[in-house]
Amino acid sequence: MDQLLLTALFIVALFAFLGTGVWVGIALVGVSALGMAFFTTRPVGDAMVTTIWSHASSWTLTALPLFIWMGEILFRTRLSENLFRGLSPWLNWLPGRLLHVNIVGCAVFAAISGSSAATVVTVGKMSMPELRRREYPERIIIGSLAGAGTLGLLIPPSIILIVYGVTVNESIDQLFMAGILPGIMLAGLFMAYVAVWSLFNKDKMPPGEAAMAFTRRLRESLHLIPVAALIIAVLGSIYFGIATATEAAVLGVIGALVISYFQGSLTRSSFIESLMGATVTSAMIALILAGAGVLTLAMGFTGLPRSLAEWIASMELSPLVLIVALTIFYIILGCFLDGISAVVLTMAVIEPMVQAAGFDMIWFGIFLVIVVEMAQITPPVGFNLFVLQGLTNHDMGYIARASLPLFCMMLVAVVLIVAFPEIATWLPETLRSRS
Repeated sequence: MDQLLLTALFIVALFAFLGTGVWVGIALVGVSALGMAFFTTRPVGDAMVTTIWSHASSWTLTALPLFIWMGEILFRTRLSENLFRGLSPWLNWLPGRLLHVNIVGCAVFAAISGSSAATVVTVGKMSMPELRRREYPERIIIGSLAGAGTLGLLIPPSIILIVYGVTVNESIDQLFMAGILPGIMLAGLFMAYVAVWSLFNKDKMPPGEAAMAFTRRLRESLHLIPVAALIIAVLGSIYFGIATATEAAVLGVIGALVISYFQGSLTRSSFIESLMGATVTSAMIALILAGAGVLTLAMGFTGLPRSLAEWIASMELSPLVLIVALTIFYIILGCFLDGISAVVLTMAVIEPMVQAAGFDMIWFGIFLVIVVEMAQITPPVGFNLFVLQGLTNHDMGYIARASLPLFCMMLVAVVLIVAFPEIATWLPETLRSRS
């Protein structure tokens, strides 16, 4: 009962802060300060300073502003126009037409960045202006981008899969292999939703572009070469072990600058604008991350995540009911913590429970990441919602409503991997059999 009361207090305090209109990062810090002051004996000031500094100086996060800068550079080139020129002849015949560029683009970029936020920002910077110019409905533009942006957590290289693998002592290579097919499946579900939505809302869709001959499609596809070359360079450097994600991000920035130069769009003004745009967006994300880090610290000291996990364990549920309970648990927990923190704070209790139920830990890692992806578009602290709010200037309620159908598609993905675990385990088992 005490933990339930504490949970309610955290929720009420957070909504109260957000209701005042203060910045999200400040609201998270305020809730954390109240929680630590009233429910722990740890000095609030010292703990916050240490936590904020450790988050701000994290080497893992250095790739994020670099990928954001890459997106800002590409946003100021003709690449976004070229991307649509290259993809539209191949996607324009599908129901939903160019809305699929959001999903395909996010899936491809997810295989470069490993970050959900970087995926949303970079693809959003390129795709949203073109879709708006073509007068696609605003809500489906934002919803498809919010959902597909979460693929950055699942498709390798995934930072959260690395954290999970280290926490439960599982092979990172096998976890990466396990994330490929579920990532493709989830992207397919998103595309299926967009297609069905467009069939039922034909009056809201812009007119389709004229069909092209096959040879002209191939010629238009030449516009994709700069984008493809940049993606292959960044992706290849990671997968072949030539560079880390941060070093690959540097390569991406250099490649974007080179492409911008040869296109004639790299000027002193555009360079400064791209740098300032990346600084503003990165600062926004950094403040939210700092606030989330402090909130994680406060909740860790109060023992709330561990107590909730132990409460679930005490119920002695059947495997299927346990999965349902854990799904609900992590979605609720993801409303207040970032995905990595939710995994780190709870796996010490959850891992023995899951192993006792007979679940494969590689499979459970993929299940866990999909559920954490759902939390990325769940208010009040769905991180992708905040990123999109900064990009679009829409209020949080509008973005959350636009994202709801994609949230439901993720629920379908959870059901599918529970019913057919081979979706996540087939590739890792193949890798094990060959080694």
